[in-house]
Amino acid sequence: MLPLLGLHHVALICSDYAASKRFYTEILGLEILAETYREARDSWKLDLAVNGQYVLELFSFPSPPPRPSYPEAAGLRHLAFAVPDVAAAIRHLAAHGVACEPVRVDEFTGRRFTFFSDPDGLPLEFYEM
Repeated sequence: MLPLLGLHHVALICSDYAASKRFYTEILGLEILAETYREARDSWKLDLAVNGQYVLELFSFPSPPPRPSYPEAAGLRHLAFAVPDVAAAIRHLAAHGVACEPVRVDEFTGRRFTFFSDPDGLPLEFYEM
């Protein structure tokens, strides 16, 4: 068996770097670990962390193609963030003008969750722990 140690990070490509950087850092509260401009690619790379743990790479590329469909495109279905209180997380997003879907309950775990979107329409989830 392959000795995987865990998930290292998730990489996202955004269409508006400034808007996505603001969303992930100022609204969701992810911590900036490093920000690098790569001139040869005309691209930014932003390394982000949750509670000090590196989890997300945010890339900008000139004119990235749009997501083929929402939300059932092949590939990444959504990105979920664990939160202690879904209702409080929803209120926080609402205060920043971000809409959430109605709260659902996971039929297998009994835990509450909701979906919302980043500035590019990427489906994100808050999952109550």
